[in-house]
Amino acid sequence: MKKRKNMKVVLILLFIIVTMYIILVKTVDVQAIGPNGSAVGFATINGWFHQMIGLNDTWYKITKYLGVLPFLYVLFYGIIGMRQLLNTKSIKKMDKKIIALGCFYVAVGLVYILFEKVIINYRPVILDGSLEASFPSSHTMLAICVCLSAMFMNSYYIKNDSLRKKVNIATWILMILLVLGRLLSGVHWFTDILGGVIISLFLVFGFYMVCQKSK
Repeated sequence: MKKRKNMKVVLILLFIIVTMYIILVKTVDVQAIGPNGSAVGFATINGWFHQMIGLNDTWYKITKYLGVLPFLYVLFYGIIGMRQLLNTKSIKKMDKKIIALGCFYVAVGLVYILFEKVIINYRPVILDGSLEASFPSSHTMLAICVCLSAMFMNSYYIKNDSLRKKVNIATWILMILLVLGRLLSGVHWFTDILGGVIISLFLVFGFYMVCQKSK
């Protein structure tokens, strides 16, 4: 009971951190340093970092193609969920962690859609002829949310210890490459990457908390 209460406190604190961070990004040191005069918060830090990194097309392409790999986890656990549903004929009889994972994926998707509609700031570069939403970095969110939740699920669904360790190591490497690669690609402001990390930690912790309740 005490552990669950502590987890609720942590989740609330993470939500407050996410909310305060978004407010700060929208209000602190806002300057029109983006393409077409688009305004960006923490402009001094973001501008300095972008000038130092620039646009790295190699890292952009690497993260673009590596970004497909986390969806293999979504497909893998989606197939497991469908098999459980077909075998049990009832959602109530399915593994609650699989149900929680499915809801988690939906939540991540909804957050992505939200920030596509509610623009915090635009990319520091124009990629497809027009300004695009840049906060938070969707590749960062995808990497952290899918990879961390997958490694949690792997502990239940990959029984072979040696195989599970190898898969998890590969998953860690993929996650780190995607986050660092997106940072080095120069297609996001520094605060977009950090925002992706913070929001992802909030979402993942919420997922862990739900799974703890389902035990």
